[in-house]
Order: sequence, then structure tokens, then C-alpha cells
Amino acid sequence: MTSPFTKTGKTSSWPLLAKSFAALSLTTLAASIPASAQDHDRDADIHFYPGNLVVSRSVYDNNPNNVKVGALLPPNCANTTVPCVAATNDGTFPFVFNNVLADGSFGITSKVYLDQITPFGFLLDSLEVPNSSQRNIRSESNQLVTSFSSKSEEALNLSTDGKLLTFVDYVAPVNTIDVSNSNTPGVIDPTNPVGVAYYRAVATVNRSGKFTFTETNAYSGNNGRAAIFNNTNGASFFYTSGNAGNGSNPQPNGVILGAGAQIIDPANAPESFQNPGTPTPVASFSVTLLGDKADKIGKDDNFRGLTVFNNVLYYTKGSGGNGVNTVYFVDTTGTACPNGVGVPSVGATLPISPLAYDPTKLQTSGLPSNMCILAGFPTALAKTANPLAFPFGIWFANADTLYVADEGDGFASDTTLYTHAAAQTTAGIQKWIFNSSTKTWNRAYTLQTGLELGVPYTVNRYPTGNNSATSLPWSPATDGVRNLTGRVSDDGKVTLYAITSTVSGSGDQGADPNRLVAVTDDLSNTDAAKVAKEKFTILRKADFAEVLRGVSFTPGTRPDHDRW
Repeated sequence: MTSPFTKTGKTSSWPLLAKSFAALSLTTLAASIPASAQDHDRDADIHFYPGNLVVSRSVYDNNPNNVKVGALLPPNCANTTVPCVAATNDGTFPFVFNNVLADGSFGITSKVYLDQITPFGFLLDSLEVPNSSQRNIRSESNQLVTSFSSKSEEALNLSTDGKLLTFVDYVAPVNTIDVSNSNTPGVIDPTNPVGVAYYRAVATVNRSGKFTFTETNAYSGNNGRAAIFNNTNGASFFYTSGNAGNGSNPQPNGVILGAGAQIIDPANAPESFQNPGTPTPVASFSVTLLGDKADKIGKDDNFRGLTVFNNVLYYTKGSGGNGVNTVYFVDTTGTACPNGVGVPSVGATLPISPLAYDPTKLQTSGLPSNMCILAGFPTALAKTANPLAFPFGIWFANADTLYVADEGDGFASDTTLYTHAAAQTTAGIQKWIFNSSTKTWNRAYTLQTGLELGVPYTVNRYPTGNNSATSLPWSPATDGVRNLTGRVSDDGKVTLYAITSTVSGSGDQGADPNRLVAVTDDLSNTDAAKVAKEKFTILRKADFAEVLRGVSFTPGTRPDHDRW
């Protein structure tokens, strides 16, 4: 099969070619829209145009003064219960992220850009999320940053009506240390080694480029990872996924409540006027449903990916030593899976309120379970599973076809890191097919050709040779993929867009510049022997001190399971 992607691109400016392509793209788009709709769009001051992609990109400012060698880490550690450690490197990229070898919570907040890219990889423009480095932003202004090197953040999702783009980040200034493992102001864990607190917040942006921000006390000690705004059929709230906790056991009630799957009411006030309350979980899962011994409370809910399809809310878990790395759904009927495994009931509805729980039982048994593992997906505990899955983003092409991103295992313990990555059989994009007779999902194959698993690549201005801190090579290689989205064309072809994960000898592999890739699959195909010709194409490469995180279609694009 010949790939439709004949252009590759990496650009941090606006080259003449991209200008020309953008003009052609928008002219062609305008010609296909009725005149009345064109007039309405002009009045709305459109920034994002339907059919394009949006990629979340973070840029570290590479300032040596961000960290001083010998500085005590984590921030305010002297007032916590954990001993301080000394910074080993200053703020120079990428050496700065070797500090994670001393401070396991290490990270530095950085700017976020939303890049509008054509489906063929041309950068049209970049929208900067408000942050403290901008001239018009004061301490009381709305602002949001990500944590550079926190690789599980920045997923992008469209709202249920397709008109808003959503993501989760931190309310903090640029160049703040260890925010991703800080407490939230309303949920303080005294055993957390990071002695500072910052709200997490859900952001929306419409097709005009207008932002809103909703603060939350969820994900204290860890990070929110994805959000979807349910704004149809009278609903108005966010579903979010993430993890909580960075201290010892037992965890405070607020940490238990603030993990995993949350439901959050949108705020109408500026950030400085918001006063978020106790976290509001919408769902939870316990391995005791499978007959296994209970884990550390709350850690079965270490969720990453998130999607809504056919009025069902789906999550993935792909990290942590507790729980099961697999695909889950929220069972609002209470009848879909009495033993923890099943498929959504016909006529199931989305959850519309927080999960009811007994506060007196949080410390002993945690939250009640109302989630199920999707039948056919792994059910073995993460601590014993072989092979172990690492699911991240998920996308339904239709009711019987599900694509799951697997980021790979991140192995970088010795000099075999590249060959190890190349030998993985499940890393990449997995295609799962539903068997209506057995009511189970089955993995048909994994798309890997052209992904170049374990093949080291060069990055402009990146160090060469080995990292002296790890004695392993600096050069990153693709280890799998994290977030993804897709479209189905009229000829039955599925085009998938994904963000790669990396493996390297860096102190923190989440800081490695990565890639946006695309691949075309035959929707009806179930034969693994036929997929070797379906080859990934690189659409965009992150530059020095950049990382790519999420990918979505633009606000206003038709729902992602519709056809082109």
C-alpha cells in the first residue's frame, strides 16, 4: 500500500511553504462550505479550521539558572518528612533532567503550544497557552503550564459535541520545579517529599482560540492526564483521568478521592476567583473484583487514556506496579460485569454524577467499584503479567474496531535498550476486533512497520555519545506510541495519527524530543500477514528542548468516528 503521507516536516517558525499550503488549504475549505456558514465563520474569528490536526507541544527554555548545582531538592524539602537531596546539574537542557536520578519527583514547568497542522504534516500556526512568561500575564491572570518531561500529560480530546478541545495541566508559573508531584492546595499529604502545592486545571479552547480554565484539587501528588467535556443532552461537566499520591501509605482521604477517574463541574470565574473543593471521583476499580488480593488503596486507578464512544466512558491503565494494565469502561448499569470483566450493556448511559461512597471506609477498602475490564483485554496483575501491556490512548473506528496505543515498556537499564525496544511485539498501535458471538475483543495485530522501534535517531544540538550519569547513549529511539486519534475514509481506510514514546540513556526519557507519526490501515482487515505494507510515516519531529504530547482533530471537526 502506498502511503498518502508524502511530506515530512519539522518547523518552529512559519516557512513560505507552510504559508502557501495554508492559503491553499483554507481556500479549498472555504469553497466547500455553504456561503451562509462562511459568513458565520468569519464573524466567529476562526483560528482552528475543521479537518486539521492539533498537537500539544511543550518547549523548555533551556536556562542554566533554572537550577543551581547543589540546590536542595525537592522544593521546601526541609519542611517535609523526606531528606533533601542536592541537584547534580544546572538548568541546561537536556542535562538538567539527570536531576531525576537524585530527586525522583524532578521536573520543571514549561510553556504549552497548540500547533495546528494539516493532515499531511504542514504546520499552519501555533497557539500559545497563557503562561507567566507573557507580558500581559500577571500572577492573578489565567495561566497554565505543563511539566517538562512528564510524558503522560497533555492528551487532547474533543468535547462530546466536537466544538471544544480539552486537556489537563498545572496552575503555576513557568520554570517552577517539581510541580507534577506537588500536592494540590486542598489535599495536603504531609509525607509527600515535594513541599509545595499547586492546583491542576482542565482547559478548554474553542475554534476561535479562546481558553477557559477549571481548577481542581484532584491528582494531588501526581498528574491529570486527559479530559473530555460532556456538553451534550443537557450535560455540562468534565471527565478526567490521571493518578494521585506521592507519599507513603496510608494516603489521606483526599488523595484516594482525587485519583483515577474524576467528574468536574466547569468553572465560570477566572482562576484567581476559583476555590475548588474536595475531589469528586466518577468511577473506580479494584482487583478484588477479579479475585485478587487488594492493592495499595487508590493505585488500581492509575489511569492514562480516556475516550467516550456510544455513550460509554473508557479508560486505560498502563503504568504503575499495582492493578491491571488494560482497557476499562464505566458500568453505569451495575449489571455488565459482576466479576470485573464484560462489555457495556445495550442502552448504557454516560455517568452524570460523582461516585457515591462511604467516607468511613476509604482507609480500609477505598472507593466502591463501578468499572469493568473490557472482555478480551488482559486481566493479569501488572506485577505478574507476561507479557505486560502498556496501553495509553484509545480510539474507536466503529463499534467493532478499537485501536489501542501501547507505549512500550521503557526499558533503559543497560546497553541492550535499543535491541530490547526493537524486539517488542505489542508496542505500537494495536488493532482489536469485537467478536459478537463470544462477546469478547481480540487483538488482530499490532501496527509497527516504519515506526522504527529501537532505532536511535539524531536531534539537532542534542548530545552525542553516552550520558555520563547513566553510562548509556543519549540518542533517543522510538519505544511505542502514547496518544492517538484517527479518521475513517469512504474507501474503508483508517488513518491513524499518534505521538511516539522514547527510550534512551537520558536521566528522564520523557524529555527526549519525539515524533508525530501516521499510518493507514484497512478497516476490514484482520489478517496480520497483510499489515507489513502498512507503514508509519513521520509527519513532524520535535526539535531540541521540545516534546510532543497529544493529538486531536481541531474543534469543529465532525465526530472522529464519522467518515471523511
